[in-house]
Amino acid sequence: METKAAGSLTHGRLGKQILAFSLPLMLSNVLQVLFNMSDIAVVGRFSGPIALGAVGSTATLVTLFTGFLIGLGSGINALVARFLGAGSREETQRTVHTALALSLIFGAVLLLLGELTAVPLLKLLGTKEELIDGATIYLRIYFLGMPAMALYNFGNAVLSAAGDTRRPLLYLLIAGILNVALNLFFVIVCGMSADGVALASILTQYLSSILILIALVRTQDAYGVRPKCIRLHRDKLAPLLTLCCSAGLQNAIFAVANLFIQAGVNRFDALMVEGNSAAANADGLIYDVMAAFHTACASFIGQNYGAGNRDRVRRTYWISLSYSFAAGAVLGLSLVFFGRGFLALFTDSAEVAAAGMHRLCIMGFSYAISAFMDCTIAASRGLGRCVVPTIIVVLGSCVFRVIWVYTIFASVGTIASLYLLYPVSWTLTAGAEMVYFFYLYRKVFRNPAKPATV
Repeated sequence: METKAAGSLTHGRLGKQILAFSLPLMLSNVLQVLFNMSDIAVVGRFSGPIALGAVGSTATLVTLFTGFLIGLGSGINALVARFLGAGSREETQRTVHTALALSLIFGAVLLLLGELTAVPLLKLLGTKEELIDGATIYLRIYFLGMPAMALYNFGNAVLSAAGDTRRPLLYLLIAGILNVALNLFFVIVCGMSADGVALASILTQYLSSILILIALVRTQDAYGVRPKCIRLHRDKLAPLLTLCCSAGLQNAIFAVANLFIQAGVNRFDALMVEGNSAAANADGLIYDVMAAFHTACASFIGQNYGAGNRDRVRRTYWISLSYSFAAGAVLGLSLVFFGRGFLALFTDSAEVAAAGMHRLCIMGFSYAISAFMDCTIAASRGLGRCVVPTIIVVLGSCVFRVIWVYTIFASVGTIASLYLLYPVSWTLTAGAEMVYFFYLYRKVFRNPAKPATV
């Protein structure tokens, strides 16, 4: 079945459309988190604590590499959506095939980089001696899947730009179910450990990437892939590189900033560290639910910007922001009131749960604030700009947090003073991002015949 006709995001009831577009994305994001958790659950249950620690100790590095590829997809999504909205088949085709070639290159580079730096990076992060062998094996196998992950993010970005979020969900569901089955097979039947769950991950990543590429090759629409046309078009390379690298850098920045926060948490006793780890599991789930609306925001704004629909761009921003804020508020407040039940999924210690509630009680009231920052960044990306938003993120969500850790937290010394840096940094960053977006919105529609560039 073919996707909706290009330009389908440029007309119709926005509130209903954005919700229908976002729900499959939301399910995809949550499923991805759950399937990733299955790796940890299987290896922990059937291979023991050493294997569990080995896989768990790779989380920061995996986040850095995969975060960059997710950013790569975000940049592709914004540019493809713009040309689809403008109804330019040739521009769309050149962008899609340049993006595919670029994704293959980035996938190969990250594979090589990961293989060469796995051990030094694990040592730099202070991985325990008894865990480093298992962690190294896991990473070296996992990094073999970087090209597949890059291709899947490319395909997901293109289909989302065209308004199709259902097929990526279907392919992810197929791959995820197979991933769980292979985890159990390799670990229980074959007697493997961290290497088994890593192997299961890359096999299913290649499956999902093949499925999504087949879908794009079969489509006859402007965003379809023609293998003989895959090459780097010079006029599309610079904007794609700027959008993709800036978006990837934004994701990496958050991971780096969180290292300093983790260092602050590590100053407390083991109970507080364990409680923080348990409570932090909520972050991925809530962020990924909210992120579906941010992707919708970029896709709808990209198409409507290309089509010159000024009012629809503005309404897309406010509707997407409202949905994201509501999701963060409802889920966050649920954790405040029912947090102990959530923490019971990860620990049976009342003391650890009590420590985890320190984080949940602050973060539960704060998640919604991040919507103003992330949705506005996505909106600017939809208008073709990401360099200034990236600079703002660097200053507000990295530099500011490091300063906070070494000043406010160092002076006060309480766990609450550490966790409060999240809502404060989000508020400051969101304010600056919104000022820039509204300036950009007025600028690009002052002369709609001359689209903004990165």
